[in-house]
Amino acid sequence: MTKTKLTDHELVKQFIDGEQSSFEILVNRHKDKVYTYIFLMVKNDHLANDIFQETFIKVVKSLNVGKYQENGKFVSWVIRIAHNLIIDHFRKEKQMKTCSNDEYETDIFNSQRFSDKTVEENIIQDQINSDVRKLVDHLPDEQREVILLRHFVGLSFKEIAEQTNVSINTALGRMRYALINLRKIIEERDLCLTVA
Repeated sequence: MTKTKLTDHELVKQFIDGEQSSFEILVNRHKDKVYTYIFLMVKNDHLANDIFQETFIKVVKSLNVGKYQENGKFVSWVIRIAHNLIIDHFRKEKQMKTCSNDEYETDIFNSQRFSDKTVEENIIQDQINSDVRKLVDHLPDEQREVILLRHFVGLSFKEIAEQTNVSINTALGRMRYALINLRKIIEERDLCLTVA
């Protein structure tokens, strides 16, 4: 069996036992999801890269001193570390709101499920995704976080609840209110977010 077919748990165990290459496989396996989460929270490429690197430095240190317990998904644990570093960053900056970035790119919305569409449909879909992502920024912090974790990072509600230290019902409630608020914003702005 090649190393890439090993589970996260097996790779973590190998890394703790001294197999450095196992950690590289873990990083490659989860880097897109972790970076996307960080970028969506800070909306600044340079800052996202810094926090991404800091996250995995902290992951290595935590693994080396035995702070990781296998009680869920490895990637959820890594995203929690990233989340805490993001909060620390904003505390240091004395602002708890996400920073804005005029250079915002929509590359994160490219998806294989859109690959069979025409060029025009892809452009329209990208624009819709971009519009929706901008609308999400108008939500309260807790609602925005649930939307990002669910729809852009792909976590389950159970993982979101663990990530944000709330019950599953609270996470579901935040999602419900986020969707209600998004509908209100769409109606107020008279937006059309469908592909004709």
